[in-house]
Amino acid sequence: MRTVKATAAAVSVALAAGAVGVAAGRYASDAALKASPGRPLPTEPRLTVHATAAGQITLTRDLASLRPGIYGLAGDGSHAVVGPVIHTAAHTADTVVRRLERVTHGTLHPRDKVWLTPNVHIGNPSAALGLDHADIDIPGELGSLPAWFVPGARSTWVIAVHGLAATRELTLNVMEFLHRNRFPVLAPSYRGDLGAPRNPDGLAHLGETEWRDLDAAIRYAVRYGAEHVVLHGWSTGATMALRAAAHSGMRDRVSGLVLDSPVLDWETTLRALATARHTPGALLPLAVRAAQGRTGLHGDRIAEAADPARLRVPTLIFHGPDDTVAPWSLSRRFAARRPDLITLQPVAGAPHSAMWNADPAAYEEILRRFLTPLM
Repeated sequence: MRTVKATAAAVSVALAAGAVGVAAGRYASDAALKASPGRPLPTEPRLTVHATAAGQITLTRDLASLRPGIYGLAGDGSHAVVGPVIHTAAHTADTVVRRLERVTHGTLHPRDKVWLTPNVHIGNPSAALGLDHADIDIPGELGSLPAWFVPGARSTWVIAVHGLAATRELTLNVMEFLHRNRFPVLAPSYRGDLGAPRNPDGLAHLGETEWRDLDAAIRYAVRYGAEHVVLHGWSTGATMALRAAAHSGMRDRVSGLVLDSPVLDWETTLRALATARHTPGALLPLAVRAAQGRTGLHGDRIAEAADPARLRVPTLIFHGPDDTVAPWSLSRRFAARRPDLITLQPVAGAPHSAMWNADPAAYEEILRRFLTPLM
């Protein structure tokens, strides 16, 4: 009898431990599969506002607040734009003073919690940049996909697609440059975005199913006059661009790719986001298995899209060693295998999806040189 009870107790403990492991795996995988558009990834630290003055803002000293370049500064109900660090400004040892370019929404007060974001602009192209645009709906696999269209004179369109935890507002960073160079620009939403249909399981698939919405955007562009398209994607948007270039029925119309901080291995990115949530290393394999079980994600499909041998068009990659979400070493390896088609532009000091922010003028000049032969 004691043996039976002991065995039953051991089985109960094992089942309980298994249930805890499954729950922990699901929670850890949520960092990628339930990333909320417009909210910071777990890799992005919260900073405290210490003071504001004319043209200046004092923030908690952190590697993030010391980044070079220009960023959005988002809080709960507020948005501002901050420029470079002002090294000559008086400050304490635990703070940093940056240039405060403008407050675009809400107000900033001491002790407010904020985070840096690549989104410098908020609103739509007309409100944020003064560009004439049309709000359109693209027929997608799951339903209508809201999109912005900014007209231009060229027959080559740029389709700009945001990535993980971002919104269409990210594309506004390069939209003024593209408009200045007379490219029509289409900025689509995709499944899971505000106003767009959701995946049936309610989860993000890190580009593996979302690319079909980008395929719908390519078809829309061609239907309305695009002879060719350049796909400009950030993060998982770059993953979507690679898959569309490889699998779209309209792939012959894709003449170039611009990949900013591309996610080339979803398991590595999921592990990075789960680690940023303080998931113990022993539970990371459970997070990967949970993601596979919940979404049907399989690394071989994304690996196939990211196979350099499948590449057929000129590709520009912006990436940097400070990206903790999508390792730049994978981009470096990817580029090294196709030097005939791929140009890799390293960007120092920039976090994930913020290569433009580190040095907008340099980014746009490199982009201009890449796009010139594709015009």
